Order: sequence, then structure tokens, then C-alpha cells
Amino acid sequence: MTSSEIKALTGQYIMNTYGRFPVAIDHGQGATLYDPEGNAYIDFTSGIGVCDLGYGYQPWVDAIAAQAKKLGHVSNLFYTEPSAKLAEILCQRTGESCVFFANGGGEANEGMIKLARKYSFDKYGKGRSTIITLNNSFHGRTITTLMATGQEVFHNYFFPFTEGFRYADANDLASLEAAAGDDVCAVMMELVQGEGGVLPLDKEYVQAVKKLCEERDWLLLIDEVQTGVGRTGSLFAFQQYGVLPDVVSFAKGIAGGLPMSGIMANEKCRNVLGPGTHATTFGANPVCAAAGLVVQETLSDAFLEEVQAKGEYLRERIEALDLPCFGKTRGLGLMIGIEVKEGFNKSEIAGKLIDSGLLVLTAGPGMRLLPPLVITREEMDQGLAIMKKTLG
Repeated sequence: MTSSEIKALTGQYIMNTYGRFPVAIDHGQGATLYDPEGNAYIDFTSGIGVCDLGYGYQPWVDAIAAQAKKLGHVSNLFYTEPSAKLAEILCQRTGESCVFFANGGGEANEGMIKLARKYSFDKYGKGRSTIITLNNSFHGRTITTLMATGQEVFHNYFFPFTEGFRYADANDLASLEAAAGDDVCAVMMELVQGEGGVLPLDKEYVQAVKKLCEERDWLLLIDEVQTGVGRTGSLFAFQQYGVLPDVVSFAKGIAGGLPMSGIMANEKCRNVLGPGTHATTFGANPVCAAAGLVVQETLSDAFLEEVQAKGEYLRERIEALDLPCFGKTRGLGLMIGIEVKEGFNKSEIAGKLIDSGLLVLTAGPGMRLLPPLVITREEMDQGLAIMKKTLG
């Protein structure tokens, strides 16, 4: 099919819930994507942080094909090898104790919220279920995770929302204290606020919140849906902050492009969700888990050091371009935000770059870059050249 035919068919039969850019993608290799007509696009998005191994990565393709031929699905009423091996690796590499596998980021965060409330209910009974989240956060699109999201714009249309959330300002311990109370069971945060604009939290603040949670027996819940699985230059961002969460969620890059997510819990929380308290049909799917094993094999310590180096290179080069529309950069690893100066429109900038062959994202008031972790120096330089030519 041609690009025009794909767009027309999509418009006729798929719900119009996305503000799509006018590009149809047919195939890819490395960090370069192609439309049906063969036009190339340097990808600084990786499917919103999902395709961490890029496109056409042969070990990933082979693992999926081999597992699909062997066993595509059997449900969690039985045991399968790939999910058990993936859980083992994740726990060994993070210091967490156990894993629950799900399908998407919102579902993972729902599971984390359920675990926190049940932990408190089991220990203290009813009336201690409020979770403090941060203003400018984003935690998902379900009814509950929309309310957990600390942005008022998301609290509309779908009433009644799930109760039990209060909000505090990021990097402000006094604001967190003001939101506290006898009804609180947990604090939930992103270490880099992704949808809010790629805004990293201060390390000292995160460590102070961890200490406060320990003192009051609140659970520390870390949403690593976007920051996890190598995106920030460590396997999980919390490893750069010097804390071990009670529960941490993950999704996006965990299976390199297949739908998979989950939560990890520490020893204190490993038995909170027992049989019958939480479940999902497709979680721990063996094909997704097989893909996840390849991701883990690829994300060695040396590979993660390269992710940090690539992120530093991109940020330095973007600022050195001195483009009239861009200010300072921010972020961790290959999770990069760019300030858009007053008088310029982020969506118009994104549109111009995409028309010129560079796929980018927006977030909050600025731009967001989430390239595949395997992106080469040549592909980064091609993308930077497009930036300079289009926006200079």
C-alpha cells in the first residue's frame, strides 16, 4: 500500500484518538525508518521510548521467531521458562525481590497502586489509602492513573475518577509534608518527569523522600515506565539516585518493541499480592519475555556507559548548533528535553523536522528526544544536520 492509502484506511476504520503526524512507516533498520515510498527518517523517538534496540536487530528477531514457533501463549496458570529467566535477571540486576509482568505502562502503575493500598490495608486496616504524587507528573490513561497524574488537564471527561490522591510540588519536601496525613500509604513519582517536559528530580530530594517513607511506613513507588530499561544510562534510573524503591514499574523498552510491562517489589512487599488479588491474561507472554531476554543480554554495563556518552554528545551538539528556537537541554542518558524559546511553537517545530526527515517528540513546554539506544554516531550526526538545515 502507498502512504496515502494507509492514511485513508486508517481514517476510515481506526478511532481518531491520536494527533498523528502525516507519515506512514513501513520498515526500519538501526535507528532509521522508511515510508512505503522509500523516504528515510532518522528516528529520535523509538516509538516513544519503546524500540530501544532499534529496528531489524537480528538477535531480537530470531528470539521472537524461535519462541513463537515453540509456544506463543499459555497463560499464567502454568509455568514458562522465558518469563522466569527474565524475572531472575531483573531482580539480580536491581536488588528487587520479585516481578509481576503485565502489558502496558498504565496497567503496571495500576498494579503498583493496588499493591501499595493492600500493603497498608493488611497492616493498618481501612482509612490509610491515599497516595501522594507530584505536580506535573504523568502515570497513565486508565481512570485511576489519570487521577494519579498531577496535571489538572487530565482530570476531565471520565467522571467519577478514582479517589485517594494528593499532589505535591517536585523537589519541595515542605510541599510533600503539607500533603501528608494519617491517611497516606505511599509516595509515587517519576525520577524524570517525561510527559511533563523531561524534568529530572534532584537526587537529594529523592533520597529525603525515601527516608521519610521509611520513617512513616509509606511505600516509595517509582514509575519507571519511560525511564527504565537503559533509557537514562543505567538499567533503571533509581540506580543513579541511590535508592531502592519498595515497588517500581516498568514498560516501554522492556521487550524492545513488543507489548510488555510489570512491577518489581522489594522483600517487604513480595507477598502483598497473593493468588486471586491481581492478574492479567497476557502478562509474562513467552514471546515478549524471549524478546526481553535479548534486551537484557544487550544492555551490558559497557552498553549503558555508551548510552550516557551518546546522550552527552547529543545534548552538547544540539546546544552548539545555537538554533534560534532552542534553549538549554536537560535529561539523563538518551532521554533528552530541549527548551523551546518564547515565540516559537513546539508542534510546528516537530512538524518541520519530520517533514525534513527527522522524527522527534514534544513533551510539556518543549521538545523530547528518545532515540533508540543502539543509534550510531552517523545517525545522530545525520539528525543533527537536519536540525541545523531546517531550524537554523
